[in-house]
Amino acid sequence: MADDSSAANVGLRYAQALFDLASDEKNVAAVEKDLQSLKAAMADSKDLRTLIGSPTFSAEDKGKALVAVGAKAKFNMTTLKFLGLLASNGRAAALPSVIDAYARLSAAARGAVSAEVTTAIPLTAAQAKGVQAALRQSLGKDPEITTRVDPALLGGIKVKVGSRLFDASLKSKLDSLKFALKRA
Repeated sequence: MADDSSAANVGLRYAQALFDLASDEKNVAAVEKDLQSLKAAMADSKDLRTLIGSPTFSAEDKGKALVAVGAKAKFNMTTLKFLGLLASNGRAAALPSVIDAYARLSAAARGAVSAEVTTAIPLTAAQAKGVQAALRQSLGKDPEITTRVDPALLGGIKVKVGSRLFDASLKSKLDSLKFALKRA
C-alpha cells in the first residue's frame, strides 16, 4: 500500500509545476476545467480508475489512454502534454492528488479557499448556501465548496478546509461516546 503523504507530496509537486506552466501560458482556468472534467470521468468510469491505478499497464499505455481521453474531450494542449508527461514518468496513479492540489493552487491564486463538505445525505440547495455563508463568515474568504456523500457518517456534517477539519458528524460523536465508555 502506498504512503498517502508521499502520494500527496508527489501530487503537489506535479500540480505546482503544471500551475506554474499554465500561469505562464495564461490558461490556468482552462487547465483547471480540464482537470475537473477528468476527475468527473474518473469518478464515472471504473475502467479509467483501473487503468490509472493498476501497475499491470505500462506507463506508455497509460499515457496513450490519458491523452486519448483528453483529446476526445478537447482538452487544452498544456493539459494533454502534462497527462502524457505524468504517465511517462510513472506517476499516473498520483493523478487524483495532482487534480486536488491544482484546484487548491488555483483557488488560492483567485483569493478563494477550497472546502470539502461531507454529509450523510445530499445537501439541498438551501443547505449548501447556508454552509457556504457560514464558511464565508468564519474564513473571511469566499469558499469554493465540493460536496461528498458518505452514508457512514449517519448524520451531521464534516467540513475540511486545508488541513483543518470540523467534524460534527453523528459517527464521530458515537465514536467519542464509545471511547469514553471503554475508559470508564
